[in-house]
Amino acid sequence: MGKRRFENKTAIVTGAGKGIGFEMAKSLLEEGAKVILNDVDEALCEESARKLSEFGNCLAFPGNVATAEFNQELVDFAVSKTGGLDVVMANAGITLFGSFLDYQAEDLYKVLQVNIGGTFFLAQAAGKYFIANKRRGSILFTSSVTGHQAHKDLAAYGMTKAAIELLAKHLVLELSPYGINVNAIAPGATLTERTLEDPEYKRIWANLTPIGSAAYPIDIAQTALFLVSEDAKHITGQTLVVDGGWTSVSPSPFE
Repeated sequence: MGKRRFENKTAIVTGAGKGIGFEMAKSLLEEGAKVILNDVDEALCEESARKLSEFGNCLAFPGNVATAEFNQELVDFAVSKTGGLDVVMANAGITLFGSFLDYQAEDLYKVLQVNIGGTFFLAQAAGKYFIANKRRGSILFTSSVTGHQAHKDLAAYGMTKAAIELLAKHLVLELSPYGINVNAIAPGATLTERTLEDPEYKRIWANLTPIGSAAYPIDIAQTALFLVSEDAKHITGQTLVVDGGWTSVSPSPFE
């Protein structure tokens, strides 16, 4: 077995109770990292951390990432339990579908608080820790192809994903002088527990995706690990789209 890229490193992964976040956490553990797993669903968070503990040191820290206070507590917990912090994956996000003309204010504020606020404040708390401790670190945001192409009933969600990609660019100015890189990953259609609730999802996206299949969570996770590894230390402010070529042609599932 070759050298594990994250040996003796600590990573935080938010929104990791299932789906892409869970696979990110699992992949980090398999490569030697100690992982702090977050999810808003407390029972799911605890159960997922327990399952992943067979792969390494995985600790649960449940809660809503929507506030600055929670994200500071999350970073403090990671440092207190493992002795440091090296990688942050701000993966938590919510999708609330709705047409633009009928979209409710309370739904917009929820999406903004979690998708933008949760990403912004986790990066802020981690950045402060990295700088204060003279520690190189890597920060990764989870965006979406909906931040690049319009999608029916996802104006609010897509807006937040475009915003965090621009945030990654702005943080190049703030964090690069300290050796911290910040990037984003934009998954396309992915076969997760949530999407597979639709029995037609796999077939539809296989037909729409130029490469012939929607992504599996491992496809996203392995790309994410590259972006927070030493192999990508000279990459910052970028968004890597992982969509099997969908955004190059962008056929709609609603046509």
